[in-house]
Amino acid sequence: MKALIDSVVKELEVSKGKAGMFLIHVGIVREFSKTGKKVKGMRVSWDREKLKEVISSVERMNGIEKVSVLINEGNLSVGDVIMVAGVSGRFRKEVIPALEKLVEEIKTKVIKEEEF
Repeated sequence: MKALIDSVVKELEVSKGKAGMFLIHVGIVREFSKTGKKVKGMRVSWDREKLKEVISSVERMNGIEKVSVLINEGNLSVGDVIMVAGVSGRFRKEVIPALEKLVEEIKTKVIKEEEF
């Protein structure tokens, strides 16, 4: 997990001096589904072109300097990292909504998840 987070932070560091904040989201496979059903893991796939569109959209938001996303693909086990998403920007009031938008759009437009 640390290597994935470090990789995203390294990409965000290009905005040093411009950004006052880096914010990172780490999505992990849970042991239980949203409905409470026990799961062994999750099958993850994602659309690379849609991810580029989502990143571009978030990077155009006011005050945002850089966006970086890594997504694991394939069969993941409980505790495995699904994705690491990071945003750098000028101020908290700009970065927090940008990260929320980034994660929401990735979850609804980019990633397909199937628990097993």
